[in-house]
Amino acid sequence: MSFIITFLAAVFVFSAVIAIHEFGHFAVAKLCGVQVNEFSIGMGPVLLKKTQNGTQYSLRALPVGGFVALEGEESPESQQAEKGERPDAEPQTPPPCADADGSPDGGTGNEEAPAQPVGKPLNEAAVWQRALIMAAGAFMNFLLGFVVMVILIAAQSEPITSRVIYAIDDGALCGQTGLEAGDKVLAVNGRRCFVANDMLYELMRTEDYSARFTVLRGGEKVELPCVRFDTWQDDSGETHMSLGFTVYGIRKTPANVVKEAWNSVLYYGRIIFTSLMDLLRGRESINNLSGPVGIVTAIGQAASYGWQDLLQMLALITVNLGIFNLLPFPALDGGKVVFLLIEGVTGHAVPEKIQSGLTLAAFALFFGLMLFATYNDIVRLITGAV
Repeated sequence: MSFIITFLAAVFVFSAVIAIHEFGHFAVAKLCGVQVNEFSIGMGPVLLKKTQNGTQYSLRALPVGGFVALEGEESPESQQAEKGERPDAEPQTPPPCADADGSPDGGTGNEEAPAQPVGKPLNEAAVWQRALIMAAGAFMNFLLGFVVMVILIAAQSEPITSRVIYAIDDGALCGQTGLEAGDKVLAVNGRRCFVANDMLYELMRTEDYSARFTVLRGGEKVELPCVRFDTWQDDSGETHMSLGFTVYGIRKTPANVVKEAWNSVLYYGRIIFTSLMDLLRGRESINNLSGPVGIVTAIGQAASYGWQDLLQMLALITVNLGIFNLLPFPALDGGKVVFLLIEGVTGHAVPEKIQSGLTLAAFALFFGLMLFATYNDIVRLITGAV
């Protein structure tokens, strides 16, 4: 049963994240008058397809991806779609004669006619239009994360957690080293706090159980250079930090829910970006990197706790995908935007040979990282470290 729950939860999360991402590319391409040859959810053999307004909409058998095939785009799916081919299709002999609806004379009319272009090729669109099309997928991922957080915050029974300290525990070290009731936490270790979780995340990253706080006290900013926290040890001897303070709750009005949801997306974006920087700086080991197996495992665990945890995981993954796709690396949407910015500034496109070479190298790097991360995931599963 747990396998079925994990499978269904993973399909739901991946399908939602990928579908909304590809819909972003699709919608902006349509708005810019670019020909969309195919909009597909899933990969592999086609299960269902329908052609409308020059675009084939398809649902494919493997729920592990999706794509938007644009006329003139340098991708295998797009080039096949431009030729009227599909990755799953078998060669067919054109009918000798067809009716107006695209079916052969005397036929049943069940076969759909190939999509006829109604828009311009991607390479004929203005540079700014192409840049918007490339960035639209990530924007929709952020929008999905925002909508999910609105649902979660509105559905929770408890008030929204604020960043204003309600009370300091008796004898708590944090109170002895600077914090006071009524303080509104603005930043921890120089990083601005948007939501209460920002405080917790920064405190988890501290190595000596102390932090630099910036608080609003009596209408003025106050710097607290070294706020220290009490610690305690569990049965295994591992040391944990004790906060030693409580915070106020915020009433759930529509405006407060929307504001908290937006700030939560910023929080997710920050921890993803910070984690990536920690990895590049060597603060986090590359052995902690997780791949598809680890992600599916985490989704399954979240689903076992309830729909709120599953949606929380969905929000984290969709924001993660949005940020990852905007990184300025070839093969990613962010890399394509960089090429377009160079074209917009210089008036000349980056030579196709250079773009293809950099993209191929980036694909090789990402594929190698994925294999390494998958190996880590499998080792964790075998050793029970997940």
